[in-house]
Amino acid sequence: MATTAKGKAPHKAAATAVRRQRTLQKQADAKAGKRASKSAAKKKKKPVQAGIRRQPANPMPAQHLPKPGNEHDLELQPRFLAPDYAGSGKLEGMAAIVTGGDSGIGRAVAVLFAREGADVAVFYLDEHADAKETKRCVEAEGRRCVLHAGDVGDAKFCDGAVRKVARAFGRLDVLVNNAAFQLHAKDIADITDARLQETLRTNIGGYFNMARAALAHMGEGASIINTGSETGIFGNPHLLDYSATKGAIHAFTLSLAANLLERGIRVNAVAPGPVWTPLNPADKSAGDVVDFGKDSDMGRPAQPEEISPAYVFLASPITASYVNGVVLPVMGGPRG
Repeated sequence: MATTAKGKAPHKAAATAVRRQRTLQKQADAKAGKRASKSAAKKKKKPVQAGIRRQPANPMPAQHLPKPGNEHDLELQPRFLAPDYAGSGKLEGMAAIVTGGDSGIGRAVAVLFAREGADVAVFYLDEHADAKETKRCVEAEGRRCVLHAGDVGDAKFCDGAVRKVARAFGRLDVLVNNAAFQLHAKDIADITDARLQETLRTNIGGYFNMARAALAHMGEGASIINTGSETGIFGNPHLLDYSATKGAIHAFTLSLAANLLERGIRVNAVAPGPVWTPLNPADKSAGDVVDFGKDSDMGRPAQPEEISPAYVFLASPITASYVNGVVLPVMGGPRG
């Protein structure tokens, strides 16, 4: 009978290996059980409130919205006004474009940009009522606002609309790429060709289209801010295509930052964790929406007004003149 290097018969060596592996498995299982207990205890903890005012926490309303999702249809209205944020002229005299600015993070960013002194163009798909409300809020801050409805996945729309903005405001200083398409899928087989293409053309194709169009009107001191995601850092088993595009956005941010550095144009990204916007209620079932954000480090989803100041920081040449090629995580903790 053949023997191993140590002189044991193959079947005896295999049995030894099996025993060794099973011992390791028992140790791993025991640790996993402890982790599960700790995880269960963690889920029972109270949501963390670290800001000036208390933000809504789970359970969120059990509500499902038809896409693209209208903010005014949400039972719990996202908080975007940031009433405790005082502007100080960080974007005084500047002009900005915010895609997906009709609602959610985009709306909150548009309002703070206006509070800091910028005129704002809001690009959106077809959520006209929401876009008009964003415009009303921007103008309430004393700044101009123009609306452009269209598909950022269409390069011709981007080129034409950006030209109109530059003409209306006489300049273009900041582009915020924020428009997104998202659908959960439990299996990769559920992601059809059409669905994959829609995610790609909106989430990364739209960012390319808008950047190319905007750069024709930008000069030294301008900046581009892309909305990434924690899914682009950690992945998500049920957001395969969306996570892939967010990872691509992060890489695009770093690459474009290097490409435009000599022109004095900065490019950065914000990677939010779960945020209460129409995006998820227009994706998940009503039952799943109830627990949205519950598994985050803070035990609750963020409100848009908790994310928008990060965009002001990155947009302003006063606060971020030496910040370039950064993916800034705003996730409520190291793991979102």
